[in-house]
Amino acid sequence: MSRFYWDIFYYICLKFIVRKNTLMHIDKRLLRLTIPVKQNLILTVIFGLLAAMAVIGEAYLISEVINNIFLQGSSLLLVQNIIFLIIGFSLLKFIFTWAEQSFANKVATYVKNKIRKDISEYIFKLGPNYTKSERTGDIANTLINGVEKLDAYFSQFLPQLFLSALVPIFILFFVFPIDLLSGVVFLLTAPLIPLFMIFIGSVAEKLNKKQWKSLSLMSAYFLDVIQGLTTIKLFGRTDHVLNKVGIISELFRKSTMKVLRIAFLSALVLEMFSTISIAIIAVEIGLRLMNGHLEFQPALFILILAPEFYNPIRQLGTKYHAGMEGIAAAHSIYKILETPIPYPETNKSLIDFNFNKITFQNVHFSYEDNQEALSGISFSIKPKTITALVGESGSGKTTTINLLLKFLEPTQGNIFFDDIKLNEINRDDWLKHIGWISQNPSLFHASIKENILIAKEDATNDELLTALKLAKLDKLIDNLPNGPDTIVGERGTRLSGGEAQRVALARAFLKDAPILILDEPTANLDPTTESEMIESINKLTKNRTVVMIAHRLNTIKKADNILVFSKGKIIESGNHEKLVENNSFYANLLKKYRGL
Repeated sequence: MSRFYWDIFYYICLKFIVRKNTLMHIDKRLLRLTIPVKQNLILTVIFGLLAAMAVIGEAYLISEVINNIFLQGSSLLLVQNIIFLIIGFSLLKFIFTWAEQSFANKVATYVKNKIRKDISEYIFKLGPNYTKSERTGDIANTLINGVEKLDAYFSQFLPQLFLSALVPIFILFFVFPIDLLSGVVFLLTAPLIPLFMIFIGSVAEKLNKKQWKSLSLMSAYFLDVIQGLTTIKLFGRTDHVLNKVGIISELFRKSTMKVLRIAFLSALVLEMFSTISIAIIAVEIGLRLMNGHLEFQPALFILILAPEFYNPIRQLGTKYHAGMEGIAAAHSIYKILETPIPYPETNKSLIDFNFNKITFQNVHFSYEDNQEALSGISFSIKPKTITALVGESGSGKTTTINLLLKFLEPTQGNIFFDDIKLNEINRDDWLKHIGWISQNPSLFHASIKENILIAKEDATNDELLTALKLAKLDKLIDNLPNGPDTIVGERGTRLSGGEAQRVALARAFLKDAPILILDEPTANLDPTTESEMIESINKLTKNRTVVMIAHRLNTIKKADNILVFSKGKIIESGNHEKLVENNSFYANLLKKYRGL
């Protein structure tokens, strides 16, 4: 089949299903995800129809055998060829059903992989400020459980949605020429099941959304508890936390039971409607058969087909719950994917990173709560100089750094890299030229070597050893049983604060970026470790453009330019000596910081 015919068949089916199921709350965004694998979805439907055709052929042959043996008096020997055909049709039904499920699983696997990749890529585009504003457990639950809920949606519910619409129509093509009255009964009773599903659809969708919210809440809270276990124990809050875990678990249990109650009730009613419909068919066929208005063989054929006529719609009813779970999870998934990216995407790369200055020009920034974090700041960063940002907590220093890192976009004003606007430069390419050391470095549950190689995956062994020596990490590694392959634990829990900072410092040495951003990396260290770190940092900052958030006097004094922040504004700037002479805000800050 050419691609043109695949497309025609797919879009006709999709248009029909979307229109038919608008009242059933089908998410059109999820349907569009199947476009790249439309051939697999079409083959799922085709094999489902072939399985239905095998059932029809099997039903016809069974009615023929029974008619020949019991009414015509034929022997088994005379009908053995028909029996072999019945076995053949049964085998074909098995093969077609297997192929149907196989292609359906391919659709589900593709969509799940794509969604996971899309969410992961989008979270990276949103940047760390997004994850700070959301609960990590909630995001992880969406990425893992939420995406997994889509498996049943695409492998079971969606294919059954097509088959429930097409198979009954397909069967009616065989029934109407044989018996008009039975065809009319089929046609009149079939809509009862979908109508009931539409009726419970809105209730089921609301309950599934509540259940999903309860699951997300429970996942997020459990992760918070695990991460804060030390704090909980130290403050004696174990009983309080356990009580809250019980409350959240009970909420999830109640929401789950409500969903299951609806699911079981709907299954009961669907079975009841199907049974009553089959009974009506059986009664009207039986009465006419007794009165001689219908022959035995076609009557038996229709009677055998009756359960198969309602079966696709019943199957849709049993899989409807899985479909609603998938839709509830999809709302959480698209909540992430539809979050506005804080910085516009661009493909402009920097071939030459030599520059004369980086300029903040009348930059304003406000967060979502309309709280203005920066109010018209302007300054320049010259190459191979040290710029220090000082000020009280909440004065705008971290926001300025996030703007420089392209994690945020100015709400007003511009940032220039020479004459190029920063928002025109590709963020990934920009960050390749920037090194970063924070107060609390992020270490992954991996080896020391793997944590350092994040900075440069293809680094040679000599480059790695050099970075270790410059960060003064080589002596520590020599004393470890597995050397650089020693696992540091989640968030580097097996390392001290100074050792974790040295790993971050080794990353910066290995990356060897022309711009270096420091967020007071020595703030939480003892005097001896701090002295060693400062010595290494001095080597790292040599011949680099450095921007640092500074509190301590020994890091402030060496800065070429000090920017003093207060309430989102730069109120002073200059070197240390000049600002001390002014004896104003900076001098007062120094008095506060001297003891730190």
